[in-house]
Amino acid sequence: MADGLETPPPLVLVHGLFDTPRVFDRLDRRLAGRRQRLLKPALPLPLVADAIEISAQRLAAAIDAAFGTAQPLDILGFSMGGVIARTWIQRLGGHARTRRFISLGSPQQGTLTAQPWPRRPLAGIADLKVGSPLLRQLNADLTLLRGIDCCSYATVFDLMVVPGWRAVLPIGPRRMLPVWSHQQLLRHPAALDALVADLLRP
Repeated sequence: MADGLETPPPLVLVHGLFDTPRVFDRLDRRLAGRRQRLLKPALPLPLVADAIEISAQRLAAAIDAAFGTAQPLDILGFSMGGVIARTWIQRLGGHARTRRFISLGSPQQGTLTAQPWPRRPLAGIADLKVGSPLLRQLNADLTLLRGIDCCSYATVFDLMVVPGWRAVLPIGPRRMLPVWSHQQLLRHPAALDALVADLLRP
């Protein structure tokens, strides 16, 4: 890098339900090329018929295709994307190459909005229920997260992750952002300022 600092590892941005990689466009513009090795995989999550682990396998394939199987990286997951990223880290070996994991508005402790939905045909949504087998397994053993710089961002006013305080990892710093909706976590200047500062930390 021009300022003499060590070049950061690649950054992977994982979108959530009904989103596309374009949900990160504002964040990308704010980064202004300062994280140049950037991957925003398009994961097929139209009706979320597949379990979270299937989506995590697709994420693993996209990461390996872009960076090989050993390149260290940072990863940010938004909404369901944060649980997909965490599943890749804890269940598919991603911990071995992850330097920093940022969870943004992700139902890491489950969300009440997922409770009414049946596992068939909506397995991915069912995985986000409070107390789902997947989340119980991820939260039962945090060993693989302890060597990673983990942090969580959320808003108490989230209507997608209900209640909003459940949108945090059980490890690492947590910051409740002063925004008014789930969508503003990637749109509001107050949220973008915080995320950019974190993503540009050495």
